[in-house]
Amino acid sequence: MNKAKILIVEDELIAAANIARNLQKFGYEVTAKVNSGEKALQKVAENLPDLVLMDIQLRGKIDGIEAAEKMRSQYQIPVVYITAYTDGITIERAKLTEPYGYLIKPFKPSDIETTIEMALHKYQSEQKTIAALAKEKEINQFKTRFLSMAAHDLRNPLTAILSSSEILKTFNDKLSSDRKIKHFDNIQTSVENMSELLEDLLLVNKAESGKLSFEPAPISVETFCQNLIKDFQLTLSDKYQVKFVCLVIKKPWCRCSCEVSLDAKLLRHILSNLLSNAIKYSPEGGPIVLELTCEFHHVTFRVMDKGIGMPPEYQKKLFSLFERAANVGDIQGTGLGLYIVKQAVEVHGGAIEVQSELNVGTTFTVTLPSSS
Repeated sequence: MNKAKILIVEDELIAAANIARNLQKFGYEVTAKVNSGEKALQKVAENLPDLVLMDIQLRGKIDGIEAAEKMRSQYQIPVVYITAYTDGITIERAKLTEPYGYLIKPFKPSDIETTIEMALHKYQSEQKTIAALAKEKEINQFKTRFLSMAAHDLRNPLTAILSSSEILKTFNDKLSSDRKIKHFDNIQTSVENMSELLEDLLLVNKAESGKLSFEPAPISVETFCQNLIKDFQLTLSDKYQVKFVCLVIKKPWCRCSCEVSLDAKLLRHILSNLLSNAIKYSPEGGPIVLELTCEFHHVTFRVMDKGIGMPPEYQKKLFSLFERAANVGDIQGTGLGLYIVKQAVEVHGGAIEVQSELNVGTTFTVTLPSSS
């Protein structure tokens, strides 16, 4: 087990050398020995120690208590005082810096080892507690934002359903068949949007809690992609040209096919999200291409569009929850899709990359092992 790094701040050189020698015998690493508060702060900035042994009476303009306070506020480093001062005023000043120990000179080598070990244990316990509290705060903030987003995005389809159903109820006898069909279609579309949003929310919740199910089974990814593209083509206007390209790379020594073991449900989430985004962020229409490359050890999916593209600064965080690019304008979205895609890819043990240029287009590349 590696011992801690200790900085010694002591104005008496002989005393500092003795302390350093004892610490090294116990297996600690002494980062430096300095005799002033100013030098101590400089050494901490250069090489952050795990703990500081601090004399109170030092050379220079600031004493050990002032130096310890600066270290606590700037670096959160545990400090143990080593001093001959036992008067009430000094002790009260030292207490304000929240030290991890107060050793009175002279002390035995075993006393200093025990004090250091107790101080480090206390500090590490406090850091774990701080990290746990920060994590809890992050989770609570996520839940708040999650619920707020869900409430906001569910309100629109609910409003549409209520509006159309009220019109059908009130003016049923006066509406033409076409008008009735239009309102029924609005209700159906709104229900589908709500269902899709709720499914995304459930997936995010499972991913966040580490409970995203993964059930790989042999599938023909070529047939899978062909059927998916047909589904999209049925709902798109003529301004979009959605096509599928399949490449099978074979070696002389293997029989490679496009039948691989993947989770079909998660694969549908991956490709549907990427294709939907390609269409959504190509408001002027144009070609949307799903390219499949089958190789012996992996399969690669590329979804390419010539849409609005992404700003470079957004590309660094596009897989984070609730993130949306600054150039999307009035295009609707929740900021959940790409997060789900990333989680589904990682569950497969795969990788996802993006290449995008503003007003030129975007290409997502997903690589999955062929025996997930």
